[in-house]
Amino acid sequence: MGEITSFQLGVIGALFLSVASSVSIVICNKALMSNLGFPFATTLTSWHLMVTFCTLHAAQRFNLFENKPIDMKTVMLFGILNGVSIGLLNLSLGFNSIGFYQMTKLAIIPFTVLLETIFLKKQFSQNIKLSLFLLLVGVGIASITDLQLNLVGTILSLLAIATTCVGQILTNTIQKRLNVSSTQLLYQSAPFQAAILFVSGPLVDQLLTKQNVFAHKYSPIVLAFIILSCIISVSVNFSTFLVIGKTSPVTYQVLGHLKTCLVLAFGYTLLHDPFTDRNIIGILIAIFGMGLYSYFCTQENKKKQSDSLGSQMKEKDATPFLAVEKEGHEVKNSNKDSLV
Repeated sequence: MGEITSFQLGVIGALFLSVASSVSIVICNKALMSNLGFPFATTLTSWHLMVTFCTLHAAQRFNLFENKPIDMKTVMLFGILNGVSIGLLNLSLGFNSIGFYQMTKLAIIPFTVLLETIFLKKQFSQNIKLSLFLLLVGVGIASITDLQLNLVGTILSLLAIATTCVGQILTNTIQKRLNVSSTQLLYQSAPFQAAILFVSGPLVDQLLTKQNVFAHKYSPIVLAFIILSCIISVSVNFSTFLVIGKTSPVTYQVLGHLKTCLVLAFGYTLLHDPFTDRNIIGILIAIFGMGLYSYFCTQENKKKQSDSLGSQMKEKDATPFLAVEKEGHEVKNSNKDSLV
């Protein structure tokens, strides 16, 4: 029971850290890009990952965690996939309307459920599916305003959905199957993610913004917000791997939509963004869906734990009988051997 309680506290801590750091970095980046005129999102992400790697490298040198070697091919492909998914999401945002981009983000949950059902044989109950449906409807009502379709944007969105789903499923699968922690996986994959975004980021940003990141004038306040964003990103990247490893890719996406609702609320409260009755209704429906999802997940986990404890008790009760039976066979065999 102590291990179960410790695990639950770990999950709650990971969820809180993820929400707090993600909302903080969204507010910081919104000020950096909207108010200070620094629109280079992909390049900024590459800096985030480089700072994250350097921070983890320093922590590893101070023995704050143990580095566990992982197959280089696995880590490289995993890191490149995650880097590509970030670039594709940014391109999707650039080539689509805000509404269609929000639809792209919403589509990640059903696609993740579909992939886990087909390839990992994972079962999702009707209650879980219902709660996810309510969540998606609520976030859709709150955040989707316009839908403008185009061929290039649609292709980029489909590629972004596919790579994001596969990347997040692998984040969970690698940690569990190779028995590595979120810190160990992030430490080894971050350089590859950073490298691919560092190379492609300036090109992607120039394509989307028609500006050169290296020709941008960096004022002291812009540099200060970039540094702050990079510092917060360490917590964001760490908590992302932690949450997916401790829960599931679907739960992480549900948490992501909670962040969306919080960002909308903070935007209205702190930045005085326009807010309508539709936003309020959508957020309430989304929060209700999240509450149902959390409740049903908790109930199913309790059932699994009770079933697991029950099977362990049965095995424990059966052990003495098996041991006696085995000893009896050994006695018979020894008698038979002695007679021969």
